[in-house]
Amino acid sequence: MSAQRGRDMLVKIKQNDESYVTLAGLRTKALRLNARVVDVTDSDSAQGWKELLPNAGVKSAEVSGQGIFRNEASAAQVRQAFFDQDALDLRFLLPGFGQIDGAFLISNLSYSGNYQGEAGFNIILMSAGAPVFNAL
Repeated sequence: MSAQRGRDMLVKIKQNDESYVTLAGLRTKALRLNARVVDVTDSDSAQGWKELLPNAGVKSAEVSGQGIFRNEASAAQVRQAFFDQDALDLRFLLPGFGQIDGAFLISNLSYSGNYQGEAGFNIILMSAGAPVFNAL
């Protein structure tokens, strides 16, 4: 993957009409793919090397971001999804890599602001099922 602009990484939310809109105002975005390992090392393991059991651990995806809300519609949708603990259908686009689609729950939503600055928010979304990866 060649160098890419960070602003081209997008977090999009599926709307009722099946279209996706960008979660407006995100200044930083991150995608973390996790796969826990299951250690099956015992005293008979080869020369003391750790042995891991393939395909045994729990996998997850996490999307996080920090920014400012740019429109009331996306702010209201995120706020309501948090309080209702409804899964959001998200699409995370990473140029030169691919896109990940799936259901995500908001695990953390925080708001902050400085006296002479804009109000901002931080969000962490955790996968609520198996996301689908499509290479670009």
